[in-house]
Amino acid sequence: MPVPVPQQRAVPAAEASNGTDLTLLVIEDDPAGTFSVPELSAATGARVRIRAARNLTEAGRLLTDDVDCILLDLALPSGDRGAEADGLATLQHVLRIAPRHAVLALTAEDDAELAAEAVRVGAQDYLFRGELDGRLLSRAIRYAVERKRADVTQHKLTESRLRAQENARLERGLLPTPLLDGSDLRFAARYRPGRSRALLGGDFYDTVRTPDGTVHAMIGDVCGHGPDEAALGVELRIAWRALTLAGLCGDELLSTLQQVLEHERESEEIFATLCTVDIAPDGRRAGLCLAGHPAPLIARQGRAAHLLPYEDGGPALGLLPRARWPRRQVELGGSWSLMMYTDGLIEGRVGNGTQRLGQDGMVAMINRQLAEGLAGEDLLDAAVTHVRELNGGELTDDVAILLLDRDQDTAREAAGHRAQNGGRGRSIPRPRPGQVSPAGAQRPPL
Repeated sequence: MPVPVPQQRAVPAAEASNGTDLTLLVIEDDPAGTFSVPELSAATGARVRIRAARNLTEAGRLLTDDVDCILLDLALPSGDRGAEADGLATLQHVLRIAPRHAVLALTAEDDAELAAEAVRVGAQDYLFRGELDGRLLSRAIRYAVERKRADVTQHKLTESRLRAQENARLERGLLPTPLLDGSDLRFAARYRPGRSRALLGGDFYDTVRTPDGTVHAMIGDVCGHGPDEAALGVELRIAWRALTLAGLCGDELLSTLQQVLEHERESEEIFATLCTVDIAPDGRRAGLCLAGHPAPLIARQGRAAHLLPYEDGGPALGLLPRARWPRRQVELGGSWSLMMYTDGLIEGRVGNGTQRLGQDGMVAMINRQLAEGLAGEDLLDAAVTHVRELNGGELTDDVAILLLDRDQDTAREAAGHRAQNGGRGRSIPRPRPGQVSPAGAQRPPL
């Protein structure tokens, strides 16, 4: 006579993995108490703890995180439909409520087709009721648990690959190739995501040259981190490029970008800071607009680096419905370097206390690095590395830096070439963000 299964007991497992205890939840309807789980012979020091439930309601109460495997009797009633339909419907319900657990389907010997269909639906394996013995069951439990772990691992790997592809698409949108053909300016950029995030954050930048010879540069930051903020950053960057190429600048451009943000954001709490610079064709002066963003840093030959004026800036985009953003004219000079950045560069901590680097600390850091002879790509790398070291590890916020610079002698040489070729002079090669400048290229001022 079969021995009834108690509601919960512990017996040794024959081939449990590495001596680790496992918990089996048996779901079967046996009012007479005649169904039993065979005794599991002892071969290791491991145990299989058995819990029994007669219906799905009891199973839901007994299904806890420490359950490793579920043995489901496909004959468990679940409605007025046929046995096969009921068995698969019950299995699908169990798979929904226990997505992280291994599941074994139990059926009669003449239900081989139903057993195979159960595996197709999502069970890790099936067992025939008449062939059930301790050794077979213990092996099936171990196999089901390991197969479920493998399935979960494969699912995570697939998600990781898809996330990497999504990252690449977002990166192409957030960190574009500058459109600077025909310009004498050199371009460099760095982007470093904050820690513990798989996706890029909301920092974005862009640089384009319009047909009149003006070079327009922008850097911005959507509040928050994650795919939604990154997607909004991509939309704002693309909108900025399109509006700039259409001839908009200053307050008119920023007002239109604010409309884009207001229509695309998920909540009214989302805002974005922005800094735009439009550099005149002669490279000696520029218009500056700030929308709640830190002011750029400029370095000229023979003078210490300092911040451009920021007193006339406007609010961040998305904060005030009828805001205005004045455009301030600034003198650049003949040879200069202009560094635009997001607040991740200045909000890192200094040591173990609460002190932040701040803009003054950043300016002092850049001046020290300039005194050491650093320039261009090397300067950006050194700045990001030093900020991380001061913070004692990875920064919590994303860091984006854009560097534009002009060498007066190189500009004159390029102008001479253009004059000789009827205005069709060859532009200076420029690296993509993160790449080293071409071999032999002249050093920029920074």
